[in-house]
Amino acid sequence: DVPAWLKSLRLHKYAALFSQMTYEEMMALTECQLEAQNVTKGARHKIVISIQKLKERQNLLKSLERDILEGGNLRVPLQELHQMILTPIKAYSSQNSSTEEHSRDADSHHPSSLIASDSQGSDCKDSAAGGMQQHHLPGCEGESGGAPLPEGDLPGQFTRVMGK
Repeated sequence: DVPAWLKSLRLHKYAALFSQMTYEEMMALTECQLEAQNVTKGARHKIVISIQKLKERQNLLKSLERDILEGGNLRVPLQELHQMILTPIKAYSSQNSSTEEHSRDADSHHPSSLIASDSQGSDCKDSAAGGMQQHHLPGCEGESGGAPLPEGDLPGQFTRVMGK
């Protein structure tokens, strides 16, 4: 939810600018690009710093997981997770073909006129639930953290830390 994130940064007047971008474009923004879009100097600086913090979330989650496993205070990790859930998080999809095959199989069971409307929401829920189960179960097998998650799997890492 990019508009809510911008509002939390008091930069909501730039929501229209961000609505024209993909997640990847947003994450690659530079001060020069923002200047070309007539973003004020202070806002440019704040946006670039905030995007840098978004890029560091994976490392922060790994650190939070270590702190929790070492028996540290839960207040700080919970506050960090609360702040993180308010930021834009891109859904993770693995690069292998099994996900694409699952999508094609799910789509082939629905008449083409329904794919764009009713079935779209249920397919998203199914894949989201499958993704969560896939990441949740390995993390619960051992206290050491389970199998490492792929780089960029922010939702999986977030779920793993919550599970701890």
